Amino acid sequence: MSTAIASRIAASESRVFKVVFPNTTNHYDTLFGGTAMEMMDEVAFITATRFSRKRVVTVSSSKIDFKKSIPADTIIELIGRVVRVGRTSLEVEVSIFKEEMYQEGREHAIQGTFTFVALDENKQPTLVI
Repeated sequence: MSTAIASRIAASESRVFKVVFPNTTNHYDTLFGGTAMEMMDEVAFITATRFSRKRVVTVSSSKIDFKKSIPADTIIELIGRVVRVGRTSLEVEVSIFKEEMYQEGREHAIQGTFTFVALDENKQPTLVI
């Protein structure tokens, strides 16, 4: 991997903090899986766009592991990192960490990978970089 690509990967890392409010939880009072995936896709999109500075679309998500449940009234941090760069596509790994509001410490709760394709003005695949 070239130094220029490694620099772009480092510069595109994206972090978003959110609070898990009761309206985003399921009947167990934990973060609804579909809501977590939506937030992860958004952070992955931000990361892919910051890396490529092109129009990108999600083409797949794979291996989303729900390692720990995330209860309501929890602070979460979503971190997106580019993990693979292809010709017209790239993969972004997103991790969610959870923190109790009134206790120290954090845990890795969810991880998944999202694949994006860069598109030109005619909505055709184009070079990522």
